[in-house]
Amino acid sequence: MYTLFYSPGTAAMLPHLALLEIGAPYRLERLDFDKGEHRSPGYLKLNPQGVVPTLVIDGKPMTESAAILMALADRHPQAQLAPPPGTAQRDAWYQWIVFMSNTLAATYRYWFYPTDLGMKEMPGEARDAIRQKIEKAWDRLDAHLAANGPYLLGPEFSGADLYLTMLMRWSRRMPKPATEWPALKMLADHVRARASWKKLYEVEGLTEWY
Repeated sequence: MYTLFYSPGTAAMLPHLALLEIGAPYRLERLDFDKGEHRSPGYLKLNPQGVVPTLVIDGKPMTESAAILMALADRHPQAQLAPPPGTAQRDAWYQWIVFMSNTLAATYRYWFYPTDLGMKEMPGEARDAIRQKIEKAWDRLDAHLAANGPYLLGPEFSGADLYLTMLMRWSRRMPKPATEWPALKMLADHVRARASWKKLYEVEGLTEWY
């Protein structure tokens, strides 16, 4: 059985969604950030960064949501979260996951947590630059989906679409949410209709999104 340490609506959504898609038994351990549970000595032994997610696999902790998705896809190929290894589609799957991790997820950290840069608040010019970088990523993804969609790999859903939809959700309060790009909104609508997304909202107690 897997054990997922999470907090609602965070990057832990991705491995949680993957586990729901797989159907493997798992246990949830919710961390209350307001109480500092992610900074407790016990949790820091699992995840020295004090962030979520952490997935315990065979007694060993694994961190980084994108890496956890890739590991789960390999361990449960029957769930078809990734195309078969050695195929062009698998290569494209890796490409999009790394793009989203490096370009979107990493940039979001600065949008939400300017303290990562040693700042209490992000100066207006810098914040605008971060916003533009995120919106440029939406431009690229929307153009790709418009030409090749409805999913990142074409007609077939994969775990990469879970990742993208989670990242889109995080933009909901930005000046221009990702759902204002039509092809992105179409993908999000498809993913939000899946049983895994609905179940996650029920379990994590999430409600808001366009």
